[in-house]
Amino acid sequence: MDREQELREIREAINAGNLTLQYLNRAREELNAASNFGIADMLGFDFIGGIGKHMKLSNAQKEMEAAKRQVMCFQKELRDVSDILNFQVDIGGFLTFADFFFDGILADVFVQSKINDAKKQVDNAVYHIHQIMTDLYRMEANVR
Repeated sequence: MDREQELREIREAINAGNLTLQYLNRAREELNAASNFGIADMLGFDFIGGIGKHMKLSNAQKEMEAAKRQVMCFQKELRDVSDILNFQVDIGGFLTFADFFFDGILADVFVQSKINDAKKQVDNAVYHIHQIMTDLYRMEANVR
């Protein structure tokens, strides 16, 4: 692979990584909002808290699904660049069933716990992607 092609592949990977981070950051924002609504739900603001929480969870889930697809694109671009192939992000689903059907403080606490777990997963994914991005930027500087 010549230098121009190598540089192009690195930049494609960087762009894919940046897009992945955008999706994950939007998911984190939605999860933070869902968490805030979840607290309101637990404090007795059932209608506002419950509706808001589920709207934000739905938005977060869409962002997480988009992030999953983008992670696969990012992995493909990384394969074109180097041997950084062990990159995987486990982005779990949301368990809103119990909260919808068994609305009460225990279900609210359970869902709040799942929201916090999802936030940790997003933060972990962002951390790993930032590490990979640092390597990509270093590679880009070495190829130029």
